[in-house]
Amino acid sequence: MTYVDLSAIVHWGNMTSIVEIDLSDNNLVGMIPSNMKNLCKLESLVSFRNNISGSIAELFHRLPNCSQNKLQDLFLSDNNLTGSLPTAPVESLSNLNQLYLSDNKLTGHVPVWIGELKQLTTLDLSSNNLDGVIHEGHLSRLDMLQELRLSDNSIAITVSPTWVPPFSLGIIELRSCQLGPKFPMWLRWQTHVMSLDISNTSINDIIPDWFWTAASSVMSLNIRNNQITGFLPSTMEFMRAKEMDFSSNQLGGPIPKLPITLTKLDLSRNNLVGPLPLDFGAPGLETLVLYNNMISGAIPSSLCRLRSLWLLDLSSNNLNGSITDCLVNKYSTNMTDLTLSIVNLSLRNNNLSGEFPSLLQKCPQLIFLDLGHNQFSGALPAWIGEKLSSLSFLRLRSNMFCGHIPDELTELVNLQYMDLGYNNISGSIPRSIINCTGMTQTRDNDDLRDAFTSGVYSAGNELVDYTENLTVLTKGQERLYTGEIIYMVNLDLSCNSLMGEIPEEISALVALKSLNLSWNNFNGKLPENIGALMQVESLDLSHNDLSGEIP
Repeated sequence: MTYVDLSAIVHWGNMTSIVEIDLSDNNLVGMIPSNMKNLCKLESLVSFRNNISGSIAELFHRLPNCSQNKLQDLFLSDNNLTGSLPTAPVESLSNLNQLYLSDNKLTGHVPVWIGELKQLTTLDLSSNNLDGVIHEGHLSRLDMLQELRLSDNSIAITVSPTWVPPFSLGIIELRSCQLGPKFPMWLRWQTHVMSLDISNTSINDIIPDWFWTAASSVMSLNIRNNQITGFLPSTMEFMRAKEMDFSSNQLGGPIPKLPITLTKLDLSRNNLVGPLPLDFGAPGLETLVLYNNMISGAIPSSLCRLRSLWLLDLSSNNLNGSITDCLVNKYSTNMTDLTLSIVNLSLRNNNLSGEFPSLLQKCPQLIFLDLGHNQFSGALPAWIGEKLSSLSFLRLRSNMFCGHIPDELTELVNLQYMDLGYNNISGSIPRSIINCTGMTQTRDNDDLRDAFTSGVYSAGNELVDYTENLTVLTKGQERLYTGEIIYMVNLDLSCNSLMGEIPEEISALVALKSLNLSWNNFNGKLPENIGALMQVESLDLSHNDLSGEIP
């Protein structure tokens, strides 16, 4: 669609009977026409997601300014408005109910006159470049306020610890504002909140007991990336949350029974201890992220009752023991209906042992499997190719697996990342590795992302966002890949006991970006066409018995 310059439309001022204008989701550019101030009956101006530009002060000046201002709703989010909000009150906004200015390029302080908009129910200034301090003077007269959205600005909210707000908010979004170091006491009076986000707000304090009572009705609760200490409450099961993100804090103690309504829980990067609960108490749980804690003991069979769980990350804890097949039903021989929904399973960096978990035969939707840095042993089972046909990422690094690479493993046509390094695997590389089309077909990043998120996995996009902390050995160093793992096409068989010649079929894996066959017992010549691996950024064939010329 061709861009339309709003300021070039000269007849706006003639539409004096108009009450509502909605211009959202177009390609409108420029400033609103100056004669729009003649529209004295206008109650609602909605222009989300356009390219309206210019000074916010000038835009306010062009709004209707009549003897009786009727403008109630102003929706201007996701445009290119710039400059500072006016320091003097804007008369045309005096009866405003909703003010949406998020996702623009506004700068400067939030003026105190915002607090004079006594009819205001929604204030959304999030995702701008605003700074300065918001104090009680900005808020004490906003009795009608229901939604306060200030996230992703450099605003500090500084109020007295004894201040009691006049409003009862349903939505509080203050992500990346400055609330700390003390826990914001005024939240104790907000007992009807449905969505609360105080993540990354520089809070360095113990979480008060009253918080869990005040937040008992919150559906979406996010306090991640602070320095909050304390324990999760034993009454947590009586909360109503669907989503909880407490990651990257310093919370300690055990994990209590979870709310029955919970679908997403992230407690990663804390100091949680003790065993996993025998009864999680959240039958509809879909994502459970607990990596980087100090959780100990065995993985309980109660996890198998979480039949909707698609993402489970227990990596970097102190878990031990073997993984039992908790879906075995001693009263039935029919196992066809006993499956799990797991798509992403990461158990790396624990002390888990035993053979390759037979439970994984019941996980037909598995895409991402990381069992690296444990004490698993035994041979890789032949059923991998049939039972895990959706697998794209397989990481078994630093275990004690032995035996040959089963030919059936190469039936995983979607496999684009395989790391079997630092085990005791012997034999040769199967020539059937050419069947792994995930490594033989070159695709750009968009194609890789589309392939990863397509199909029946509604979890796809969330999984892309989640796989952000995987370490990959490439170019001789372990590197942390942040959000790029879906673009990695790797084969790492290093530090094993593989022997024989490197098969010519390796040259067909033209999508590889990293190939590591070092520290094995390969002999003979290099594959004649190894130069076909034009995407390879890291190639390590060192510490073998290769001979002959470099092709």
